[in-house]
Amino acid sequence: MTLRGRVHKYGANVDTDVIIPARYLNLNTAEELAPHCMEDIDAGFAQRVQPGDVIVADTNFGCGSSREHAPLAIKGAGVSYVVAKSYARIFYRNAINLGLPILECPEAVDGSEAGDELAVELETGTIRNLTKGSEFRAKPYPDFMLELMQAGGLVEHTRRRLASEKR
Repeated sequence: MTLRGRVHKYGANVDTDVIIPARYLNLNTAEELAPHCMEDIDAGFAQRVQPGDVIVADTNFGCGSSREHAPLAIKGAGVSYVVAKSYARIFYRNAINLGLPILECPEAVDGSEAGDELAVELETGTIRNLTKGSEFRAKPYPDFMLELMQAGGLVEHTRRRLASEKR
């Protein structure tokens, strides 16, 4: 599964309140949340982001509250994956459960700038900066997590498993 997109780069401690501000927590779908994604840290993000684009961030991405709205808004905005130096633990779990691929790779963060084009192969953890011609390695996902990503998240994965067991 190769994902490819243009980098939107952020610093450290990007919390869930700036990923999706609390005033929008009455919205529940990715489509409703997407226009407000990152608006308190980057007001033009929702207008600039294109399907497949990538968020690259420093340490502790997704810190703050445990709201699932944050990775849902990112996914709804069209972001194909996130690369950061580290993640808040609850954000990491929520992203995986919602089928938003996230990778930890400090070298890729340091070696990428806003506007660069990245490609990632989730099976191997290979991250290539196509703009600069460099390559990095993140820890690849175990098979069961790849299945979750390919299914679109835990709920869809479970639906498919249950449907196949009924046959």
